[in-house]
Amino acid sequence: MMKITAYADRVSVAPGETINFMVNCEARRFTADIVQLICGDLNPDGPGYREKPVKTPANGTYKGRRQVIHAGSFVEVAASEPLSSLESFTFAAYIWPTTPARSEQAVISAWSHGAQRGAALVIGPQGLGLRIGAGKGRVETIRTGKALLSHEWYFVAGSYDAKTRSVRLLQEPLHQHVGARDAASKNTKAKHAAALGHGEPLIIGASFKQFDAGRTACAEHFNGKIDSPRIASRALSDAELQAFKAKRVSGALLHDLVAAWDFGADITSVNVSDTSPNRLHGRVVNMPARGMTGYNWNGEEMCWRHAPDQYGAIHFHDDDIHDAGWQVDVSLTVPKNLKSGLYAARLRCGKNLEDEDYVPFAILPPRGQATAKICFLLPTASYMAYANEHMGSDAPIAQLLGGRLVEHERQDLYRNEHREYGASCYDTHSDGSGVCYTSRLRPILNMRPKYRSWLGGTGSTLWQFNADTHTINWLEAMGYDYDVITDEELHYDGVAALEQYKVVITASHPEYHSKEMWDAMDAYQQRGGRLMYLGANGWYWRVAYHKEQPGVMEVRRAEGGIRAWEARTGEYYHSFTGEYGGLWRRNGRAPQRIVGTGFTAQGFDISSYYLRKPDSMKKEVQWIMAGVGANERIGDFGLIGGGAAGLELDRYDRNLGTPPGAYWLASSVDHTDIYLVVCEELLINYPGTGGQESELVRADMVFYPTSNGGGVFSTSSIAWPGSLAHNKYKNNVSRITKNVLDRFVGNKPLLD
Repeated sequence: MMKITAYADRVSVAPGETINFMVNCEARRFTADIVQLICGDLNPDGPGYREKPVKTPANGTYKGRRQVIHAGSFVEVAASEPLSSLESFTFAAYIWPTTPARSEQAVISAWSHGAQRGAALVIGPQGLGLRIGAGKGRVETIRTGKALLSHEWYFVAGSYDAKTRSVRLLQEPLHQHVGARDAASKNTKAKHAAALGHGEPLIIGASFKQFDAGRTACAEHFNGKIDSPRIASRALSDAELQAFKAKRVSGALLHDLVAAWDFGADITSVNVSDTSPNRLHGRVVNMPARGMTGYNWNGEEMCWRHAPDQYGAIHFHDDDIHDAGWQVDVSLTVPKNLKSGLYAARLRCGKNLEDEDYVPFAILPPRGQATAKICFLLPTASYMAYANEHMGSDAPIAQLLGGRLVEHERQDLYRNEHREYGASCYDTHSDGSGVCYTSRLRPILNMRPKYRSWLGGTGSTLWQFNADTHTINWLEAMGYDYDVITDEELHYDGVAALEQYKVVITASHPEYHSKEMWDAMDAYQQRGGRLMYLGANGWYWRVAYHKEQPGVMEVRRAEGGIRAWEARTGEYYHSFTGEYGGLWRRNGRAPQRIVGTGFTAQGFDISSYYLRKPDSMKKEVQWIMAGVGANERIGDFGLIGGGAAGLELDRYDRNLGTPPGAYWLASSVDHTDIYLVVCEELLINYPGTGGQESELVRADMVFYPTSNGGGVFSTSSIAWPGSLAHNKYKNNVSRITKNVLDRFVGNKPLLD
């Protein structure tokens, strides 16, 4: 289906810097070429697919090799004393399993699958178990025989006495339910010894499988939360187990404490702290969710920063993925004379090079410089949020949203079969919990030229990355010089990434923004920068980037907003930063405050057109509509749904922050009833929220001046760029866009 897939270690690179590409290839050899991407749309009704080969030292033929992804999260603690010298032991933890009826899952494991030795505290269809082994043929698992309930807290423990081979299991629910028979304890003897201490790492949330090219690969991944895991160096009595449970560790028990990990500490980090004197600290692998409510959360505090002792849980998933960890196959040091723009590594294999994959990236201008007056801002945060989304195959309402049958591309089919490639922040994990972390350090198969989305409206059906090449293509066709930078430059460099540009142009759907990004764009505008917002549903969700792990982003889907899943109560604050998550609107910064309009409706079938409003006739802004008739339909054509106003729409609203000096230039009309008002606009459910009835279903075109000669122009529709190339660029959508860009990039005042 796909015999070659790849990713890069960076999403943007400046001249003189190096970007690496990691490739999984089933063929013996593959070719790599660097191309400039101009238009990724294959639709014959549009300008056609366009790429330009670029000569670089990286171009050539390479040896192919298979590279795999080891998905599933866990905590890894390196083998060391006193773990290596354990003979007798007690493993204990609080757990909140989410798939307890599935196959065996490890809670705490000092186990080697290859050698079949060690010990592991596990759960499975028969409840809690303790596996012990001294080598192949000498392995057994002792179980309570009582199934655990999903989404319930338990205190669990398993102990082993090396002298007597006595085994003790305790499965204690924290909440008793009438009729539930999920409490259990068991005392028995093992047939075999537990041979620990052979150099394998101790794993929490999985069990050790093997070392693979510098990575630790695990099996038996736990789904659910684990809180306060701890280990003692002997088999504890019932009374001592209760002291362990209550965290009253003193005297002899303190002397025999091997490790006591506090997941409520270091929440913003990948580190895991052991509070025992042994300091057996660990690290999370594949980014399990942190800042999660623990067994003792009482609902009185919603922010983990204020009560970290109640947020001592980590939620592990068998499908978590952070860094695929592949080896480097192709490296490109960007030639210093290569212009800024959108590029890709084109990778092909097969007898006739019929199998291909592209890895897009931005080439920046030289660090600290601008090579043009115009900057195109590539919304990589939004690409990451949608990375490898499975809504078209998993969501039962996908066809209802689009009003048509869902069509799948080869990339969709491939990632549906290869779930180890990870999911998007619109998906749920295999246990039903929402995916709140996303990473670009893996192949992102829907961030590709030539790719068609199930979500992109009739016609070209483009969404996100490939739809944004319509704007790139228009800039090239109209002969504009421009630089490309990404959200990561905006996040890490702040306003310095923008301040040398006269104009910044957004993509079609800049939905996700960190506080650093929001503040940088606001500062740019206040300093006289000019922004062209050629999209919709922008500045919508607040996100956070990990401070230690570049390429990882977090979304907490708190109350309000169009959500594919809902964060659990008490888990609305980002674990990466401690900031409140959710909509920027719920954070006091509605999109109207930064671009004049904000998300109001969505629909994914047919796009419509705009009609001019009285403000567009005012003398001081007539330059915007120069060449456009007073009664002319604006954008009743296009590659995305057949019109310029479609998919997601934003509207003018003074109450939400549209500046009082804004000119309301035009509004879209006549949307279908597939289009519905977004839920944050509704206080009560009521009929009449569809496109044929509600006046809130519209895209508003807005312009307003900002401080120091700056200005903002917003088209408020995701479909707008898809209309730019119509009739060989001779159309009113292209004309208006050009009118505004020429005025913004020039030296004339924005108001006549």
